[in-house]
Amino acid sequence: MSAKANTSRKGGKRPEKSGAPLKPSAAGMALIDAFLDELWSLQGLSDNTLSAYRTDLCQFDAFLTAKGIGLLALDSLTLRDYLAYRFEQGMAKTSTARMLSSLRRFYRHQLVSGTLSEDPTALIESPKLPKSLPGSLSEAQVEQLLAEPSSDDPVECRDKAMLELLYATGLRVSELVGLGMSELGLRQGLVRIIGKGGKERLVPMGEVAQDALEQFLAGPRQMLLKQGATEVVFPSNRGQQMTRQTFWHRIKLYALRAGISTELSPHTLRHAFATHLLNHGADLRVVQLLLGHSSLSTTQIYTHVARTRLADLHEKHHPRG
Repeated sequence: MSAKANTSRKGGKRPEKSGAPLKPSAAGMALIDAFLDELWSLQGLSDNTLSAYRTDLCQFDAFLTAKGIGLLALDSLTLRDYLAYRFEQGMAKTSTARMLSSLRRFYRHQLVSGTLSEDPTALIESPKLPKSLPGSLSEAQVEQLLAEPSSDDPVECRDKAMLELLYATGLRVSELVGLGMSELGLRQGLVRIIGKGGKERLVPMGEVAQDALEQFLAGPRQMLLKQGATEVVFPSNRGQQMTRQTFWHRIKLYALRAGISTELSPHTLRHAFATHLLNHGADLRVVQLLLGHSSLSTTQIYTHVARTRLADLHEKHHPRG
């Protein structure tokens, strides 16, 4: 790349790949904090979503600061320069697509609030991403995974209840680890979830998950609390709310013990929940409500998963497959 090509259209040099990390400006941080505060107060977005917005916006402001440009002085040419910079840094298309989504929301907010008269992201296209199907497990693999934790150990008894509840309800991992005692309806066999955007949904837990949960609550939970008090249903072995990362490591441990070589994700059991329901004839809109998806199009990807698996089974077992 020539020196001219490596020069910003605003006249400054593009930040180099090596050297000290880029830092956001104080003015940029003030704008970002105000934006996130308003998102939190008006839309009730989760901490994870807000954290992702903060990361994307701070990285972008740091890039602009190194070039002597403020967040509100951005034009589409400088934004394209940032996209080229990310490409040179080897950042994934998925990461860049998420970053653009964060910037679009930020600049649309500035447009609505009157601090800008134009949206600099309006003419920028997101990178085209390959459509990927969510990873899942077969019903036999799920049975193997759920059979691994032992009810005799308090930690494993907790894990068994978590895995059973996760598969029975399709909760997000963040919803599971943050589940409070007041959200359990054991008599009714229901879980009340406050999901993304503060939307509430009631999900049946099923008898097997309910039995595992009642067994955990009958004694092992108090052993983990260590005489402390917390509203969270599934405390860590320190008596505090478990992190998503900790639970993810627990899932990988049981998968290893069960001899499951399929690549897993934190939402593997959520995907299995949806796919297995559809395989057994559940209505797509019912699955949408159970998962807490705001749009049916988000749920429809699971119909592709189900059809793919049915086609594989047909090809494998039908005499003319």
